[in-house]
Amino acid sequence: MAISLAELVILSLIVDWVFRKFKVPGLVGMLIVGVITGPYVLQLMKPELISISSDLRMIALIVILLRAGFELSKKTLQKVGLRALLLSCVPAMLEGIAVVFLGHTFLGLSYMEAALLGSVLAAVSPAVVVPLMIRFMEERKGTQKGIPTLVLAASSIDDVFVIVVYSVLIGMYTGEQVNIARKVLGIPFSIVSGIVVGLACGFLLYRMFEKFNPRATKRVLVILGLSIFLVSLEHLLEGIFPFAALLAVMSIGFVILEKNEYMAHEISAKLSKLWVFAEILLFTLVGAQVNLQVALHAGLMGILLIVLALAARSVGTYLCLLKSNLTIAERLFVVIAYLPKATVQAAIGGAPLLAMQAAGMETQPGEIILAVAVLSILLTAPLGAWAISLVGNRVLTPEPLRGGRSPEHPALTREDIITSRRVSEVMAQDVLIVKEHDKVRQIVEHFAENDFLVYPVVRADTHACVGMIPLENLQRILSDQDTWEWLIAKDVMTPLSQHVSPDSTLHDALAIMLNAQFEQMPVVEAKEEKVVGLVDRRIIEKFIEQTLIAWNSPM
Repeated sequence: MAISLAELVILSLIVDWVFRKFKVPGLVGMLIVGVITGPYVLQLMKPELISISSDLRMIALIVILLRAGFELSKKTLQKVGLRALLLSCVPAMLEGIAVVFLGHTFLGLSYMEAALLGSVLAAVSPAVVVPLMIRFMEERKGTQKGIPTLVLAASSIDDVFVIVVYSVLIGMYTGEQVNIARKVLGIPFSIVSGIVVGLACGFLLYRMFEKFNPRATKRVLVILGLSIFLVSLEHLLEGIFPFAALLAVMSIGFVILEKNEYMAHEISAKLSKLWVFAEILLFTLVGAQVNLQVALHAGLMGILLIVLALAARSVGTYLCLLKSNLTIAERLFVVIAYLPKATVQAAIGGAPLLAMQAAGMETQPGEIILAVAVLSILLTAPLGAWAISLVGNRVLTPEPLRGGRSPEHPALTREDIITSRRVSEVMAQDVLIVKEHDKVRQIVEHFAENDFLVYPVVRADTHACVGMIPLENLQRILSDQDTWEWLIAKDVMTPLSQHVSPDSTLHDALAIMLNAQFEQMPVVEAKEEKVVGLVDRRIIEKFIEQTLIAWNSPM
């Protein structure tokens, strides 16, 4: 299995690079890699890998939803809240209703069987949508109106709504005793319970991180482990207590972002690195679920049904955006962003067939539902991802920089950037701190094990920053190991005459570092004088260069 996974990673990275060269989202290439190497085409994936693919896909989905949570600010959610709720149900309802009539007419399904098909097709794919929305948020495109946040929040609730409707319909179809009122009431209850549990977990994690101050990597592992537990809990409580685990996962990041923005950005940065691997797993393994022969079984009628159903969905999406402050082009972007299918269809597309087999019923309707579900992934996931990226880059307006200049301004200069951007955007937050009474021997070991050129020194009682130890301060005693045991940090530190704060502009930070003649300096929160990060002049220069290239290059 390890070799199969390594081949998948290397091939996906190559294809991702090629697709990006042609201005096509890399995830499209990863989906295609999954289809081709999967069990239904070349059969290059090992059975052991396929057997655990559902767990791996869920972990990867958790990673991207965690990243989404760490991007959801309270202010933006308040701005888009009502429309997000409308988008979470109205488009899916219109698409489902359209499929009821189209499935009966085009595919010969009964109305109940067509309704089952509609519940399978109606969910938007967070696996496709969320990563693209996060990219737009990072690039500040559409963020002034909260457009990426709107799509991100609505698509997550949309899945909860659709899956509950599906569970009601499949129970009724197979003759199970289903309490419809309980199921319908369970939709808002599962949403509320998921959000409440996530907020509670986020608050407890925040307090724990504040008290014990673990390194960012350990924080990420704790959050990831708890999120996996929450998803498992949803399955354990199925049929007993309605609970939307994926909403709980997103809510964790929301709390930490509101309580401590610097901590949230630190964790988000670690998750973005983890996403590089998780993205490959998610999209290749989703692609591996696509059975081309089954998809072709749906035929032209299946394609026509999907296209018309998406048209009905698009009408519903556009209706939800009426009287909003979005332009017609921005509304069109939301309509397109709400089209891709993948995650839910791959997860439950074959479930009706299995339920019919278990109940001893005719299985042909289940085979048709599976075929159309697979076909919907094949048609909408790659095309939808490409269209979202293309249209988003063209119609989403970049948010103006703090200095008043617009990022797309052709004359954007270095001075614009360093006077408008803040230290909090470039500082390293996973920083090792030493206390003023720590032995020099410990500090020498820290320098030997890490790449930092300076270490902040804090008081043992208040954790207020009192100075820093540059590596050059230790050079004169490195050869005299006898002094390492009795010298302490306070003896060798350089007191700080000026502090760099997270809200300092890059211009001010560079001036302070030039005056102090240090390449790196601690970033200190002004109110409590606590160290929240480390700023590096080389990183600032690299950030300026990359920002100039990104903003001034044509789309």
